[in-house]
Amino acid sequence: SGFVMWSLICISRYTVSGIELFVNRLDSVESVLPYEYTAFDFCQAEGKKRPSENLGQVLFGERIEPSPYRFTFNKKETCKAVCTKTYDTKKLEDKQKLDFLKKSMLLNYQHHWIVDNMPVTWCYDVEDGQRFCNPGFPIGCYITEDGRPKDACVINSEFHEKDTFYIFNHVDIKIYYHVVENEALGARLVAAKLEPKSYKHTHPDNPDCSGVPMDISNKANGEVKIAYTYSVSFQEEKNIRWASRWDYILESMPHTHIQWFSIMNSLVIVLFLSGMVAMIMLRTLHKDIARYNQMDSTEEFGWKLVHGDIFRPPRKGMLLSVFLGSGTQILIMTFVTLFFACLGFLSPANRGALMTCAVVLWVLLGTPAGYVAARFYKSFGGEKWKTNVLLTSFLCPGIVFADFFIMNLILWGEGSSAAIPFGTLVAILALWFCISVPLTFIGAYFGFKKNAIEHPVRTNQIPRQIPEQSFYTKPLPGIIMGGILPFGCIFIQLFFILNSIWYVNHNLNLTFCVIRGCNFYVSLFELH
Repeated sequence: SGFVMWSLICISRYTVSGIELFVNRLDSVESVLPYEYTAFDFCQAEGKKRPSENLGQVLFGERIEPSPYRFTFNKKETCKAVCTKTYDTKKLEDKQKLDFLKKSMLLNYQHHWIVDNMPVTWCYDVEDGQRFCNPGFPIGCYITEDGRPKDACVINSEFHEKDTFYIFNHVDIKIYYHVVENEALGARLVAAKLEPKSYKHTHPDNPDCSGVPMDISNKANGEVKIAYTYSVSFQEEKNIRWASRWDYILESMPHTHIQWFSIMNSLVIVLFLSGMVAMIMLRTLHKDIARYNQMDSTEEFGWKLVHGDIFRPPRKGMLLSVFLGSGTQILIMTFVTLFFACLGFLSPANRGALMTCAVVLWVLLGTPAGYVAARFYKSFGGEKWKTNVLLTSFLCPGIVFADFFIMNLILWGEGSSAAIPFGTLVAILALWFCISVPLTFIGAYFGFKKNAIEHPVRTNQIPRQIPEQSFYTKPLPGIIMGGILPFGCIFIQLFFILNSIWYVNHNLNLTFCVIRGCNFYVSLFELH
């Protein structure tokens, strides 16, 4: 019976010939507010269930929804109608929808479509014969009142009417696949590209995708009809492996290439500066020791003047211990998340996995936070252990959550898709109060139970008086002067490093996940 069940599952996977296209949120580099696909008056998928999203996708603001675009594998379609939208500018509701569409084109909002878990990319030629691929395409573009084309309007010389919007109401989609060598019945999708176009269909019910572009005057009155169409074709591609199918998105992004020389240059500078500081400190220490050996006087000078005050408890020991505990929690979370990402468990193809992993790890690492905070607070001589545990559990997370909640209220008011649903807020609070807080109490219990940290030298009972400080040794100038050099060394290179992390690991991530059978959305389609 197990063999029969396995056979039925395999047959069902290999005989699926329908390809469904999903749509994600629309965003823009000129606006901080992303919007759901349903916020715009585009063609909607009626009666289709929205795919479930994990916690990381919701926190990142992804809103994946079904679309009315559905294809049959290896079946070519030409200028197929999807729907027609009609706007009467005399009606307030229609005018608001049309104005919102115009505003989105003015701000260059971008579609983000997904086929078989791959972003559909728009590739176009740029200067110097290079080809750029963008994992999204614009709604439309605008020609200013002085005749200057903005954004995507530069790609078509037919877009020339002043103070006019041109909407991309047609897409030519090309899907690449390769035949599965070891399976006689299947094929796998390895790339999806499209080209947005604009047509003013004279017969929306029977479009032919020819004629002038679909223009919408900024001062248009009366009735405006927008017919949405698409064409789809399939092409066999034998040179792209399924495990490397995301490579085509990076084929024209030179800024993602690893800047090895710049990274090594920064590392050498940091090591040189660290070695220079260590050498200065060692020379000063040797000089003091040699001076002590030559003199019989009991007078103290040099580093011995402060050795009795080094381990004196700080004035704000409570806050310091709380911040140390929260910092330990975040540090361990960061390193474990990066470790899992390098092993391939958090591949970009597994949407939302990175944020989900980070949140779950932060919740589970409440025990180290409570332990570190309690241990240091006890070493500082503190006795208010209840206040320490409560502050460790609520201070830093509370500040972050309060900021997050206020911004979320603003996004709610603007109707943005970046706003977190109420149910997700309740889930985050439940994770915080029901898991993180009890684990923090458990860690604090073991931290206070252990003996205080023993210091290598005694602390003087009377604090040494601090002499008058010069301007450059005061805290604020010292922080700026001491941090500007390391910041200058790592700032530019940190940009290259962060851009290179995904580029370095994505091949290994995809390959490892294929080998291990990670939670990838693998679609096998019938070969006709």
